[in-house]
Amino acid sequence: MIAIMKAEKLKWKRTFIAKLLWLTPLVTLLISAVLMGGVYFQTGAYNWWYTMLLPGALTICCALVVEKDKKIKYHSILALPLDLKKIWLGKIVSLSIWLLVITIIFFGGITAGGWLFGHSLPIASSLLSTFVIFLTFLWQIPLCLFLAAKLGTYLTILLNVVANILGIVAFADGELWYYYPFAIGARLLCSTLGILPNGLPVPQGSPLLDKGVILPGLLIALAWFMMISFLTAKWFQKREAN
Repeated sequence: MIAIMKAEKLKWKRTFIAKLLWLTPLVTLLISAVLMGGVYFQTGAYNWWYTMLLPGALTICCALVVEKDKKIKYHSILALPLDLKKIWLGKIVSLSIWLLVITIIFFGGITAGGWLFGHSLPIASSLLSTFVIFLTFLWQIPLCLFLAAKLGTYLTILLNVVANILGIVAFADGELWYYYPFAIGARLLCSTLGILPNGLPVPQGSPLLDKGVILPGLLIALAWFMMISFLTAKWFQKREAN
């Protein structure tokens, strides 16, 4: 698996994947600093981060990973004496590490920005929110890889970004959030950040502040991750017969 992950990262050279690691958090922090600034810097940055910029960046990276192999019709992979399921899982794990690194970079940037503009969030709440974002976005990796392989880059980006926006707007503050996986992260972040997806504070006494949903929500998100990873790996393995 380690050798597969190293091979994947070599393919990322001369792509936009590595640049997005620092560019996406930087753009998010700059937008928040310009538009929000002051005491709203941190909450504003988190809002831009999980609603728009991170979903877009993650989808682009997944699409680029598949596009590299798709251009040569997967010949370089099919020629290897390896289980195709392991190769697919290697892609998922490599992108999971990418997601972990970018969330850590964002956490470092938003913490440093808090020292400059003032902390509107306790560091513990910010750290918990970063942890929630990482775990609730993991399942989108195998999904986006599959969509990119089947539908292509542009349609995958469009579908995933629209699905994320729909989850935030229509389901995150309702009672059916756990049925729609794109809404899970936004719902949990209402309790950790104390802000709604539209950037407004969660009203005092609102059930959206209940932190009891965090553990069940994370378990549901991880279940989606494992299920989609397994199903898409089985699908990719069938390419041996093609």
